Amino acid sequence: MLLVLVGIITSAAAGMASEARWGERAVAGTGRAFDVLLYGLLPLITFFAVTRLELTAGLGVGLLLAYTELAIVGLVAFQLARRLLHLDDAATGAVVVGSILANTGYLGLPLTAAVLGTDVIPEAITWDLAVSVPMLFVPAFAIGAALGTKAGETPRERVRAFLVRNPPLLALGLALVAPDAWAPEALSDIARYGALALLPVGFFALGVHLRQEAEDGNMRFPPPLTRPVLVILGCRVLLAPALFAAGALTVGALTTVDIPDAYFAQAAMPCGINALIVAHVYGLDLRIAASAVAWSTTAVVTAALVLAAVT
Repeated sequence: MLLVLVGIITSAAAGMASEARWGERAVAGTGRAFDVLLYGLLPLITFFAVTRLELTAGLGVGLLLAYTELAIVGLVAFQLARRLLHLDDAATGAVVVGSILANTGYLGLPLTAAVLGTDVIPEAITWDLAVSVPMLFVPAFAIGAALGTKAGETPRERVRAFLVRNPPLLALGLALVAPDAWAPEALSDIARYGALALLPVGFFALGVHLRQEAEDGNMRFPPPLTRPVLVILGCRVLLAPALFAAGALTVGALTTVDIPDAYFAQAAMPCGINALIVAHVYGLDLRIAASAVAWSTTAVVTAALVLAAVT
């Protein structure tokens, strides 16, 4: 966990320092890095990590609760963004994507292990692969294609943008039908650990964008808690875990199914750094996405440190 915290702080600081020195060149560099991740690393990680995924009854019920909870969170976020805040399409998309994408991989795994112990890591990995990966490449990318400023004007152009700019979706589809022999266990393990490479890249980009917005006069640093960011915080770190806990308690009262403890922790993870990738690719509001990642990560990491200290 300490290494994760050091990685977050140093990567974000390096991003801010790079933007301060190289300006737009640093911003362009993060865009190219996101493209390399999207079209190169993410499809490989997705295929080799998901192919060997196995589910039990208890795990499966928990995952069903997860998708139900995220669907409700997404609808609530959309209604608040549209009807309460009256945001435009790009900002609305950023609010919804930030609310449904959780950092359950390179942040969720070590934080869950630190709070609950290393024995829960397999269940935490199952959530990450069976929930967070599909949520990124299907709903989140679809929202980006539907509401982003870079996805086209007509419905046909937006559907094409969703498919063409989403190579990990093809990898996910292949992984669900491919036999285990196509993904040797060694490569699957490498793929899971390879996801750790997203942490420094993602938080470096976060630092770059936060620093750029501060210089442009659009954002103070640290970023202010604007109303869209507060909606994401409420949906992501309060509503999402509350809904999952309520569903799990209901299932436990009515059945003998045991929902893994790791699922409760993963449901409370902060806004995923992948929200920046979706915003970059489709033209959602990067300012809102970056602020939500920064504030939600700070809140959850602080809470995890307190829990680890008292347990």
